[in-house]
Amino acid sequence: MPKSPDRSTRTLNDIRPGHRTRIRRHLGRGAVRQRLMDLGLMPDVEIVLVRSAPLGDPIEIKLEAANVTLRRREAATIEVFDDE
Repeated sequence: MPKSPDRSTRTLNDIRPGHRTRIRRHLGRGAVRQRLMDLGLMPDVEIVLVRSAPLGDPIEIKLEAANVTLRRREAATIEVFDDE
């Protein structure tokens, strides 16, 4: 029997500006995944979506003391969950 989808699971693209969440896991592979992890985007790291560019791409996130800008394509590979 297949597992039911976890309703609290979504990607970084689904988060609204000002919302605080934590990274659950990476769905990407290879160099992009490694680059994101080198930037500090690792599981259980708390992040805040700061803002989105006027046309929606890229987005700016804040983690710990750093701000990172990501393309929506990269943000779609980061699975997050709410701390609520």
